[in-house]
Amino acid sequence: MRIRSVTLHLLKLPLAEPYHVSYRVYEDFDPILVEAEGADGCIGWGEGHISPGYSNETVEGGFAFCRDLAGRIAGMDIAEAKVLVQSRKAESPVAASGLICALETLEDHPLLTLERDVALPLLTPFHATAPEDIPREVERRLREGFTTLKVKVGKDWRADLERVARVRDSAAGRAVIRLDANRGFSRDDGLRFAEGLEPTGIELFEQPCAAKDWDANAAVAAASPVPVMLDESIYGLEDIERAGALPGVGFVKLKIKKMGGLDDLRAGLRRIRALGMEPVLGDGVAADIGCWMEACVARLGTDGGITNAGEFNGFLKTRATLLENPMAFESGALRLAAGYHPRIDRAALARHRRVEWQAVSPRAAV
Repeated sequence: MRIRSVTLHLLKLPLAEPYHVSYRVYEDFDPILVEAEGADGCIGWGEGHISPGYSNETVEGGFAFCRDLAGRIAGMDIAEAKVLVQSRKAESPVAASGLICALETLEDHPLLTLERDVALPLLTPFHATAPEDIPREVERRLREGFTTLKVKVGKDWRADLERVARVRDSAAGRAVIRLDANRGFSRDDGLRFAEGLEPTGIELFEQPCAAKDWDANAAVAAASPVPVMLDESIYGLEDIERAGALPGVGFVKLKIKKMGGLDDLRAGLRRIRALGMEPVLGDGVAADIGCWMEACVARLGTDGGITNAGEFNGFLKTRATLLENPMAFESGALRLAAGYHPRIDRAALARHRRVEWQAVSPRAAV
């Protein structure tokens, strides 16, 4: 099928509460939503959320990349267009993945068809820092049904160790903890933090040091009493292979926005498991479409999915949904009914849109 048009929507989605990571505080998400229309009138959607500070990609650069390629693929056959976008993925991985995902939904990719109801446990970010607030937030998160808590570290290793201990003591075995430094530690501080960790109740320690500093991350992984997980360092199969060779790296996290689409995401998850590591999946700063697509892959379990708490929880962080039929969340899990497929709410899209740009096939314009 040929592509009639590609429309780009640059959005601003306010968050219900600020989302803290080591390198910034999010007040809103700014995804590029890609709308691809086929010659038959069907619509496919993809999402690429470029997070400033996460990598060298910028929102402006990603939108320009999408404009350039949208103008080229309008009028192409879907398969031909996917090859072109994949060939340029290295220029802007997140933007390219948004385009590819829109084409995959347009062609009704089989991984997006849910044959049965699914319930996928999610983790929750943990915000409290004051000692008196930590027990209250633990109890609230447990009442909401969460059993995996994500605690951000990476600023002050001594204060981080104290806070982690309080969270663990408050959870008292009722929830496991994922630690995430978001590249915030130097090699030496990462080692000090790891060496001071009491491993009880801690599932993993994510991305201690800078994405490209493989030696520092390897040193921390070798010293850590809990398995290290790499995230920002991972953009494809080559990085997964490199992670698999590092002692102490027990987990690798993937996000569809970096892998380039559903098939590559599933292949990466399978390869992680084949190398003896455990895959984790999900983008905590994705909106509805990105979270839905990751959930569709996560449900595959050991056959290219995951068996632990998903991190595709960004849709819970925004104040409003972009969907007419929002995804259901209940008792700590994302719940999708058999046959579920999201429908974009055009009014909500218009309310949150900053920029709109469209490329139309020359054939359609005749």
